[in-house]
Amino acid sequence: MKYISTRGNAPELGFEDVLLTGLASDGGLYVPKQLPHYPLHEIRSWRELPYHELAFKVVQPFVAGAIPDDVLKVMLQETYQGFAHTAVAPLTQLDHNEYVLELFQGPTLAFKDFALQLFGRLLDYVLEKRGERVVIMGATSGDTGSAAIEGCKRCQNVDIFILHPHNRVSEVQRRQMSTVISDNIFNIAVEGNFDDCQQMVKQSFGDQSFLKDERRLVAVNSINWARIMAQIVYYFYASLNLGGPDRKVAFSVPTGNFGDIFAGYLARQMGLPIEQLVIATNQNDILHRFMSQNLYKKEPLSHTLSPSMDIVVSSNFERLLFDLHDRDGASIKALMEKMSHEDVSIEVDRMAKAREIFDSFAVDDDLTCQTIKQVYQETGYLLDPHTAIGVKAAREVRRTFAVPMVTLGTAHPVKFSDAIERAGLQAPELPGHMSDLFRREERLFVLGNNLQEVQNFMAEKVFR
Repeated sequence: MKYISTRGNAPELGFEDVLLTGLASDGGLYVPKQLPHYPLHEIRSWRELPYHELAFKVVQPFVAGAIPDDVLKVMLQETYQGFAHTAVAPLTQLDHNEYVLELFQGPTLAFKDFALQLFGRLLDYVLEKRGERVVIMGATSGDTGSAAIEGCKRCQNVDIFILHPHNRVSEVQRRQMSTVISDNIFNIAVEGNFDDCQQMVKQSFGDQSFLKDERRLVAVNSINWARIMAQIVYYFYASLNLGGPDRKVAFSVPTGNFGDIFAGYLARQMGLPIEQLVIATNQNDILHRFMSQNLYKKEPLSHTLSPSMDIVVSSNFERLLFDLHDRDGASIKALMEKMSHEDVSIEVDRMAKAREIFDSFAVDDDLTCQTIKQVYQETGYLLDPHTAIGVKAAREVRRTFAVPMVTLGTAHPVKFSDAIERAGLQAPELPGHMSDLFRREERLFVLGNNLQEVQNFMAEKVFR
C-alpha cells in the first residue's frame, strides 16, 4: 500500500513513514493511493467475527508490508481487550430503527480510544524496529489529548506534548490529561482556542528546525492516517450487526475535524452499503453551511457545551475535497490556499456529488440540552452533548425510516456534567477506574498563544 498527498507534490510513502509523518511535506494530508474494495459476499462472511478479528480484515490491507499479520493480530486483540464492554462497540436502540453506537467503552471514555490505543502499539513497534525516538505533538479540543496520552504513555521512545485551549475543555477532560504524570508527558494549556492550538501544530510540522538531534514530530491528531484507518472498522461492525451488507445503514456523526465521518465515507468507498452520512455540528457550523449553501466561510469560534466540536477549520475536510476534485493535487493546493483567506464555493457538479451521500444539520446549546432531556425521558438513556447533537441532526434530516439510523456515541456523558445538569438531569458518577480522578495530582503548563513560546518550551524539555 502506497500513500499520496492531497496536494500532489510530496513523495509517495509506505505505511511506516505515513505513521511517523503526519502532514505531507507539501502541507497536504496522506491518503491511500488506492482503496481496497470488498464484494458483498466477502463483507457478509465477516458477520460472525468478534471486533478485533473484523478489525484485522479491514486494517490489514493498509499496513501490508509494514506490520506482519501475526503481529497485527496480537496488537488488535490487545487493543480491544482493554475496553469495558465485551462487544467493544455495542449498539443501543433508542426507537424504531434508531440506534446509538457506543464508542466510549475504552479507557478514556471517548471514540478516540479506538484509534489511539492501536496507534500507540503501532508506534512502539515501528520505533523499536527503527531504533528511533520521536516527539508526539498534538492539539486537542478535549478527547484526543487524553486518548493519545493513554494510548502512548507506555511507548519507550517518545516525548508527548499535547496542546489544549486553556479553560476551554471540561474539567474531566482536563484532568484525564493532567493527572497522567511522567517525565515524558507534557500537557500545555494555551491561552487561545482550539484552532490556535491546531495552527501551532501545523506550523511546527511545516518547520521542525526548533528540534535538534535528528528528532522529528509525529502527529496524533486525525491528520495522521492511522487514526482514520482504525475508525473505518466500527462502521463495518455496526452495519454487520444490523443486517448488513444485505441491508443499507445510515450514520449520523457528531463532527468537528471531519475525521470520524470521513472514515464512514471511506467505508462506503470500500463497498459497505451506506445510505446516508449526516454531518452533525454545533453552532460552529462551517461544515453544515458548506453542505447546505456551498459556501466555505469562516466565522468566529463559539465556545459551547460540546467543546470537542468547537472547531472552525476542519483539517480532514481536505481529504474529501481531494476526492471531489478527482484527486487532482494541484487543484486542492490552490483551493486550500484560497480557503485560508477568503470565502469559497466549489463547482455545482462537485457539490452534487457530495450531497449524494452527505446531509448536515447544526444544533445549538439549547437544542442540545432539549435533546438530552427528551431522549432521557423517552428511554432512560443518557446522551453526552456531542451524541445528542448527532441524534437531533439524524432526526431532522433522515432520508428514510426504512433504513436503520445509527448515531455515533462519541463520548460518555460523565465527561460533560455541565451539559447534563443544564438539561435538568443529574450528572452520572465517574466509572470505577476513574472514581478518584478529582483527587489525583495535576501537572500542566500554561503558555501564551505564541508559537515561539511553545516551541522553546518543547525544545527545552526534549533536550533536558
